[in-house]
Order: sequence, then C-alpha cells, then structure tokens
Amino acid sequence: MPNEEEAKQAKKKIPSALKRHRQSLKRQMVNKMRKSRVKNIEAKLNALIKEGNKEEVQKCLSKCFSELDKAAKKGTIHINKANNKKSRLTARVAKMA
Repeated sequence: MPNEEEAKQAKKKIPSALKRHRQSLKRQMVNKMRKSRVKNIEAKLNALIKEGNKEEVQKCLSKCFSELDKAAKKGTIHINKANNKKSRLTARVAKMA
C-alpha cells in the first residue's frame, strides 16, 4: 500500500517508517470517529435537555456515558476528561429536573 504520497509524508522510505505512518493514519481515523460519536451524542443530549423530556434525557445520558467510557478506555480521550464531562452532564440533567 505504500505509494509516493505516503513516502513523501513519512519522509523516509524505510519500510518500518511507512508501516508506522499507515498505522498512525488508521488510528487517527478511528480516534476521529470516536470523538465525533461523543460530540454527536452530547449534542443530542443538550437538545433533549432544552426540550425537557426527562425519560428521553435519561436514556440519552446513559448512552452518552457509554460513549465517553469507551473513548476513555481506548485512550482517545483521557479518563479524567471523560469523568469531568459525565459529572457536568449529570449536573445539567439534575438542574433540569
């Protein structure tokens, strides 16, 4: 799979450097996907909080916690950042009630 563009980006034509570069691109894509999932579920939760539907908010909060935990477990975001977000979201939901 190494092509000219990859070789230029890696700046070395050493096979191990090319492989590391390919791996980093794959990881970057996966991390971006995970962060996007977290942001989307948070936006959905915020919209539900504005609407004021408590049952839907609780379901969405659970999904949000799950996505944050998955992202933290895989190292996409730091575990403390995930915990801070969960705490703040829980406070917003409690304030809504």
